[in-house]
Amino acid sequence: ITGPNMAGKSTYMRQVAIITLMAQIGSFVPASKANIALTDKIFTRVGASDDLAFGQSTFMVEMSEVSNILKQATNNSLIVLDEVGRATSTFDGLSIAWSVMEYLSKTLKAKTLFATHYHELTELEGILEGVKNYRINVKEFNDSIIFLRKIVRGGANKSFGIEVAKLAGLPDNVISRAKEILHSLEENEINKNSTLTTINSSADTIKYQKSAMEVANILRDVNVETLTPLNAFDLILTLTEKVKKEGLTYG
Repeated sequence: ITGPNMAGKSTYMRQVAIITLMAQIGSFVPASKANIALTDKIFTRVGASDDLAFGQSTFMVEMSEVSNILKQATNNSLIVLDEVGRATSTFDGLSIAWSVMEYLSKTLKAKTLFATHYHELTELEGILEGVKNYRINVKEFNDSIIFLRKIVRGGANKSFGIEVAKLAGLPDNVISRAKEILHSLEENEINKNSTLTTINSSADTIKYQKSAMEVANILRDVNVETLTPLNAFDLILTLTEKVKKEGLTYG
C-alpha cells in the first residue's frame, strides 16, 4: 500500500485488523457485507518509538517486532506492517523491506497489509506470488493535495512529502528550498535509472541464488559413501524436478 503521509494508509490497515478481530468473536462489522477467513493470530508493526529502559533504538525495536512476527505467524495469520525499514538508511531499509516481503510471500504465505514509501517495492507485483499493489488516492490542486480517503489498485508514483510538509506549516522558504533540492535530485536521471535498474533486476538474481542454495543444501547432506544406486537415482530425479520447477539454467 503506497500513498502520501496523512492519506490514511495506517488508518486503513488498523481498520482491517480491528474488523478481522471483531469478526472472529462473532461481532457485527462496519460493512454491508464481509468475507473474512478464520484467523489464528493478528500481528501489527505500526508506529515508531525507541525503548530507553532496554537501551533499544527505534530501528532495533522495529526489527525485534518484525522478527517476532516472522517467527510466530502462520499462513492463517493476519499481518499489518507499516513502513518497515524506515528507521535506517534508504538502501538498508529498502533491502530489508524487500526481503521481508519475499519471506511473507514464499514462506509464510500469510495475509499481509504492507504500507511503504519505497516505491521500488511496487515492482514486486508480478514477480512475487500474491503481491498486489494498492494506493490511497489523492488529488493535486493549486500546488497542494486533497486527500480523497479512497483506496484503489495500483502503486503511487509520488510521496507528496513536500506538500504534506507545507500542510504541516513549515516556513515557505524551507518548502521552496526543498522543492529546489528535489528538482535537482530528480534531474540526476543517470544515477537514478542505474539504481532502479539494479534493484529491479535483482529480483531474478535473488530467486536464482535462493534456489541454487536449496540445491546445494540437498547435495551437502548426501553421504556419497553410503549412497545406493537407487538412492542416487531418486536424488537425481529430485534435483531435476527442482531445476525445472524453479527455472534454473546454467552456462
